Amino acid sequence: MQTRVVVAQPWEVEADVLAVPIAKDGEPSALLAALDSRLDGILADLRAVGEQRGSAWSGTLVRGRGSAAGWILAMGTGSGEAGDPVATVRYGAAVERRLAGRTVRRLALWLPTAFLGADPARSVELVVRGVVEGSTEPAQIYREAPEGMPPVLDELIVAVEAGDRGILAAAAERGRIIGEGSNRARRLSQRAANDVSPEVLADEASAIAKEHGLTLTILGPEEAGRLGMGMFLSVGRGSSNPPRFIALRSGAAGSTDARGRLVAMVGKGVCFDTGGISIKPADRMEEMKMDKTGACTVLAAIDTVSRLAPGTPLLAVAPAVENMPGPHATRPGDVVRALNGKVVEVNNTDAEGRLILGDAMTWAEQQGATHLVDVATLTGAVERALGKQVTGAFTTSRPWWDEVAAAGDRQGERTWLLPLVDDYRPLMDSAYADIVNTGGAEGSLITSAIFLREFVTKPWVHLDIAGTAYHRKPFPWAARGATGVSHPMLVELALAGATGAA
Repeated sequence: MQTRVVVAQPWEVEADVLAVPIAKDGEPSALLAALDSRLDGILADLRAVGEQRGSAWSGTLVRGRGSAAGWILAMGTGSGEAGDPVATVRYGAAVERRLAGRTVRRLALWLPTAFLGADPARSVELVVRGVVEGSTEPAQIYREAPEGMPPVLDELIVAVEAGDRGILAAAAERGRIIGEGSNRARRLSQRAANDVSPEVLADEASAIAKEHGLTLTILGPEEAGRLGMGMFLSVGRGSSNPPRFIALRSGAAGSTDARGRLVAMVGKGVCFDTGGISIKPADRMEEMKMDKTGACTVLAAIDTVSRLAPGTPLLAVAPAVENMPGPHATRPGDVVRALNGKVVEVNNTDAEGRLILGDAMTWAEQQGATHLVDVATLTGAVERALGKQVTGAFTTSRPWWDEVAAAGDRQGERTWLLPLVDDYRPLMDSAYADIVNTGGAEGSLITSAIFLREFVTKPWVHLDIAGTAYHRKPFPWAARGATGVSHPMLVELALAGATGAA
């Protein structure tokens, strides 16, 4: 899909469909009223009859008589604040999804100044990203020609009242590339466990490395064992598909970004999680193919950063396993030694993500990482606490968290910082080891992060995306399934280091 920015009146834009924002409150702008006059007042009539009153994500298609576009899509925006990043992404996605099943090759978005808010370039980027992210459906992964899919666009035209076309065009292109990266993460996350094993995830990383000239590391069980990754290896013992420890690095060895950092993005890659010997209930176990979402996210993020800012020093680490019961599976009560030397008692094999992440973060620091972010579908507790629209976060460094949160805010990612309460650490005391891998039900969301903290010494942020990684139902602005959450945030964070910008 090509993107193009034009400065034009809405009725001048040639396209199959022109989408125009309709606010819920207030009178239409002069330009919208002028467009409506060319449409014989149909927009006013729709508002009067209650068909289109501007409710968020409600869209009405009308013929584009009197304009250069074949059809006009009047898309409600609700009464939110202009330029709100969450609403802006969702607007673009809702437009694309409202056109599902329609034949559209050239889509135009008319974005008046009032819609763009105080930062027009950011709004253009986000709305284009939304259109791209709105184009995906899980049904497209394994079915050749499912009905009712969002249109495949040849061209997306962004029409504005005024502005620097060069700056806005660059923003639109940035949004397109970030959106495509999110879709790559989503597609990989949703592929079935009999399709994506740890070996297949390693193949995906290899393809990314070849495309961008990145340094690729893939460790099998023997290599990981020689290094001392006892926690990582303990998780995959029950599966006939052996684990793979995967890492991609951009930039020369020893190099740091414009802020003097080597950021490590570490993603949980459990390609399927039965819970192991501590087996899960059957209900919704099919969703556990999504337990690799963190790994898919960091692999897609380094791919996206390499497209936008090649050579940016960055490390993506994706420990990949299957957590299965079997004759060689780790048992509750087994004791293993972590890569950093700590001795861990595994009292619950369904708390496996923290085990593979702990060794992965230690390894990342050994490679020179100065700042770490891990992304993981780690706990059911985070969804119970924050629902499916807010990602839970923990940190050991408030300045580092501020940078991560700012990147998320810019990309419309909702996060909430939770406390690391040291009083809960004794809940994980062991009679046999330095620590057990779970502390029971009390404060389980917090104790999961406290466990991870045992394996980092550098500034660190933990993002628990177990609630936000996927939707169980569709929305006007999103398909059911994987959401791509955290990918835009990680890309934004890395790009800030590429430029040194605040």
